[in-house]
Amino acid sequence: MSRSRNYKFRTTLYNTIYDVMIARGWKETDDDTDWDFHWADKEWMREVFDHVHLTDRQHVNHFRNYYELCRKDNLIKNLKRMKRGLEKEGKAEAAAEYDFFPLSFTLPAEYGMFAEEYKKVPSGTVFIMKPIGSCQGRGIFLFTKLQHIADWRRDSRFGTNSGEQGTVENYIVQRYIDRPLLVGGRKFDLRIYALVTSYQPLTVWLYRAAFCRFTQQRYSMNLKNIGDTFVHLTNVAVQKTNPNYSKQQGCKWSVRKLKLWIMSKFGEAAAEQVFSDIQDVILRALLSVQKVMINDKHCFELYGYDVLLDADLKVWVIEVNASPSLSAETSADYDLKYNLLMDTLNLVDVEGKRVPSTPDDRAGGYDLIWKDGPVKEPGPDGSTRSFLGTCNDNAIPSHKITKPAALVAKHTNEKELM
Repeated sequence: MSRSRNYKFRTTLYNTIYDVMIARGWKETDDDTDWDFHWADKEWMREVFDHVHLTDRQHVNHFRNYYELCRKDNLIKNLKRMKRGLEKEGKAEAAAEYDFFPLSFTLPAEYGMFAEEYKKVPSGTVFIMKPIGSCQGRGIFLFTKLQHIADWRRDSRFGTNSGEQGTVENYIVQRYIDRPLLVGGRKFDLRIYALVTSYQPLTVWLYRAAFCRFTQQRYSMNLKNIGDTFVHLTNVAVQKTNPNYSKQQGCKWSVRKLKLWIMSKFGEAAAEQVFSDIQDVILRALLSVQKVMINDKHCFELYGYDVLLDADLKVWVIEVNASPSLSAETSADYDLKYNLLMDTLNLVDVEGKRVPSTPDDRAGGYDLIWKDGPVKEPGPDGSTRSFLGTCNDNAIPSHKITKPAALVAKHTNEKELM
């Protein structure tokens, strides 16, 4: 492939991904078909992808049925199916490893099953309801009584069509993880990036840099306050609306800082095990959908995994995002996402710049963790060392990244996230 010609891109996003493509010297186009790279939204994949013929030179940032992993109900369906399949094959030990998602049901379809399960749990057990297709914390609420579900089913605010009585949006209901690991008394989750360049064979790259998202208020399981989203939801979009939110302080930590904190509190071995476990659950989720995903040489996917640690350092997958936010709130946030996207495009290799002699297990801040099997064999204890949270010595320094003027002018105390 020629390296001298101009590369054309399409996108509807004008944030970090746009800046990265411009920095590479690519030219924006609004042509429907004459482009080399399309950072598409999910609506385009649903409505247009099947009706266009892509040439060998064209790349797009989603697989056709991305929703098998990234819609909350489908994620749970596929994880349950994988676990049942392993059990039927007599692989009890492998099936037992699919224990990283809470007790879950899809409503209203599985309401009867949920109601029966509800009768078995202790009084006061907390559950969480999430719309299957929403993001940024919209529509999420906690409850303890079935009556709250009955109220939800009758409430037209949750209808798919407010004019249709009894029609409600599909939700996922899960047992709430009520003993999360806390830092300074506050709840947090982790946003981790994994890049899949192929499902046949499954090829997975894990990014070293990631971040934690903290609530602004101290955690409490006082049942009188379970409706307080500032206590229970870590979504930045939610926390930014808190009157106590400080733009100067932000609400993020680098995952590297978290790893050091875990080392100081629980020991180095425990920290290494946690990050190995995180890498394992990311892979198991991908393996659960490998057989149903429509592989396409033109497609790749940058996933944003939301992961929670509980007080026992057990890893839970909360959800997987096919369109993780690429907007930046601070300069540190921009630096992380700029490097992430630059490294992603280097791996996708639209320009054909990668040479055969390039080491194939490291690319920028990415480490190859699976290529039709584990890249590195597990140690004697069965765990595999993860580079998640380690230093990315290939990162573009902050002072060499041209940032939007609004971020340059914004003075914050948020430390680097790389």
